Amino acid sequence: MPQITVDYSDRLADDFDRPGFATALHEAVVEIAAAKPPACKTRFRRTEDATVGPDTEGHAIVHVHIALLAGRTEETKARLTEAVLELLRQHVKPTAGLALHASAEVRDLDPSYRKYEE
Repeated sequence: MPQITVDYSDRLADDFDRPGFATALHEAVVEIAAAKPPACKTRFRRTEDATVGPDTEGHAIVHVHIALLAGRTEETKARLTEAVLELLRQHVKPTAGLALHASAEVRDLDPSYRKYEE
C-alpha cells in the first residue's frame, strides 16, 4: 500500500520524466495520505494505442490510479488527486501538435487485499 499504476501513451516516452514523477508522487502520498515511504510502489504501463473521440492522431493520455487502504476521507483523496495532476504538469513536457489528456483517481483497496514481502 499504496498501489500506484500509471498508464501513459507511448508518444510520451521521451517527454515524461517517470522517475522524477514517481519520487515526487511518493512524497505527496506520504504527506497527504499518511502513507509510509517504503510502502509506496509505482509501476508504469506504456500503451501503444490511444483513441480520443474519433481521433487516433494528435492525442496522448496519462492516467494515474492510486489504491490505498480504506480510511482516507474524500477530501484527502481529492487533495491527492489534485496533487497528482499538478505533478503531471511538472513532469510531462508539452509536445507540439499533441493534446495531453491527464487524469487521476484515488480509490480504496478491496478489503480482501493482502501482501507479503521477503
